Amino acid sequence: MTDAWTRRGSHLRHVRPSPLFLALVAVFGISGAVLWNGSGDQEIPVFLFVMTGWLVSLCLHEFMHAFTALRAGDTSVIDKGYLTLDPLKYSDPLFTFAIPTVFVLLGGIPLTGGAVWIERGLIRGKAQHSLVSAAGPLVNIVFAGVGVALINSSVFDGSSPAFYAAVVFFTQLQIIAAVINLLPVPGLDGYGIIEPWLPYDFRRSIAPFAPYAPLLLFGLLLTPEINHWFFDQVHTLTNALDVPDEWASAGYRLFQFWK
Repeated sequence: MTDAWTRRGSHLRHVRPSPLFLALVAVFGISGAVLWNGSGDQEIPVFLFVMTGWLVSLCLHEFMHAFTALRAGDTSVIDKGYLTLDPLKYSDPLFTFAIPTVFVLLGGIPLTGGAVWIERGLIRGKAQHSLVSAAGPLVNIVFAGVGVALINSSVFDGSSPAFYAAVVFFTQLQIIAAVINLLPVPGLDGYGIIEPWLPYDFRRSIAPFAPYAPLLLFGLLLTPEINHWFFDQVHTLTNALDVPDEWASAGYRLFQFWK
């Protein structure tokens, strides 16, 4: 037990949140406080609260991939700067931050892309490989779980309607992100979880197409018919979790302050 705690402590000493990440957390907290005490629609604070919260969750998503890989044996994540939670340190900021941000702005579809390059050869065991892939979506599940618990509590007594709407919309984003990431589509974490257990010939044959599969999926989600079907399934899930669709829609309308 002592050795386990020692190893955990040695891993944690490499975690140094960057000033940029801390700034995002600060804006998230300040905009939330402004919303809590505010009146009226407050579109800009809603936008700042949801957008910075989403970027924080993206950083944590990628961080957990890296931290889990470190514990599984990949020490290269230290020198790559992944444990600083700095979005500028990730290998593909376009697919992990720029494109997901645009999708949230345009369609309310939260995406997370693979920006942490894991040295898979340093990780031993199928279960460890699966755990590294599962660690990212787990962040979204935790965010969603906390949001659902708060929504179904009395914590919002005394807060503004705009703050409640923002939290409900943010929670819905996290639920959607978890669902999308856990799809068994090559290039997404859901496929990464099951990939170590698939036959080698199948993995080899599908590898050349893996980088393009998420883009195809994201494009399909923007087509009206598939978009409507997908959000019907999302609403079924959120209704089961007592996440009110009408408040999520209100939060999304406030979030789109430019309309």
